Amino acid sequence: MAIRLGIFGGTFNPIHIGHLIIAQESLSQFALDKIIFIPAAIPPHKNLKGIASAEHRLQMTKLAISGNPQFVVSDLELKRRDTSYTIDTIRLLQKKYGNTAVLYFIIGMDALTEIYTWKKAEELLELCRFIVAPRTGFTFSSLDATIRRKIKILRLEPINISASEIRKRIKNGKPIRYFLPEKVYQYLRDSSVYGKNVG
Repeated sequence: MAIRLGIFGGTFNPIHIGHLIIAQESLSQFALDKIIFIPAAIPPHKNLKGIASAEHRLQMTKLAISGNPQFVVSDLELKRRDTSYTIDTIRLLQKKYGNTAVLYFIIGMDALTEIYTWKKAEELLELCRFIVAPRTGFTFSSLDATIRRKIKILRLEPINISASEIRKRIKNGKPIRYFLPEKVYQYLRDSSVYGKNVG
């Protein structure tokens, strides 16, 4: 019997409630068996300034998903220690899980609009299916026909929580507690990853 795996890659800088809601809804709406969270080592489309260390981001992700047996974390990209290209990750996961695994890559609508700037985008679109989370300001109709045929849209209102907003709030001394899982919030308070103004 085929295993249905959700692949959720990201910087997770930090992982927050929005990520977990998207993962849980993907699991439920598309009858997935498991969600694999994969923190990126060096994301090719992000400014590296302000990104916490791989060790911190991996630990926060582990804390965030603890207690949910259908959520797991992989350090696959962190072990490579170089630029995290999705195509390389998908190939490795296919090799690991075999031909019976069906891979669903979870992505935001905003990132999907830039898919053709990714390494070997056409091959990636063939190798896995895409579950797309809605984003404010981005619509399904803005995608080209080829992409529209290959994606599943998550039935979910846009979640307007971002890691950059959380980091900004910490910098400005504003409260962040309910933007994050409680264990991640406590980790940020104890470790001062993004500063000491964690309220």
